[in-house]
Amino acid sequence: MKHKKATLPNGVRVIVVPAHDNPSATVLVAAETGSHFESKRENGLSHFLEHMLFKGTASRPSALSVSTELDAVGAESNAFTSSEMTAYHAKSEKRHWKKLLEVVSDIYLNPSFPAADLEKEKGVIIQEINMYQDLPKSHVWEVLGQLLYGNTPAGRSILGPARN
Repeated sequence: MKHKKATLPNGVRVIVVPAHDNPSATVLVAAETGSHFESKRENGLSHFLEHMLFKGTASRPSALSVSTELDAVGAESNAFTSSEMTAYHAKSEKRHWKKLLEVVSDIYLNPSFPAADLEKEKGVIIQEINMYQDLPKSHVWEVLGQLLYGNTPAGRSILGPARN
């Protein structure tokens, strides 16, 4: 698969992968954030921010306004955090690529962090932490990472501890 790579004057790296035969387009913004870059005190912050960025922007004041605009073009959207990156993405018919770019860029560049959602999202993440601890396969991988890497970024949970 051919791709085009460029670095903007502000240092942002851009990769474009044209897929002319594909009827859909995906816009994905990824940042070098994750548990690998967090201190013990900050552990889980990247994951928390991942949750909060879809909650609203300066021009889209709520999660509903963000999702309504993406739904209007039939887009699906999501985000994920790994140990070394956090990414936000949306996918729709390729004729809507400009709208996808506009919304995903706005989410990334202009998050509003609505106060009402901060406490609510903490509860959602604590439930997520508990869910993964209740899944043996997930829990075993987390414990293995802690045993192998100890008190280093590589040994920390991507979700962070509930107390953080």
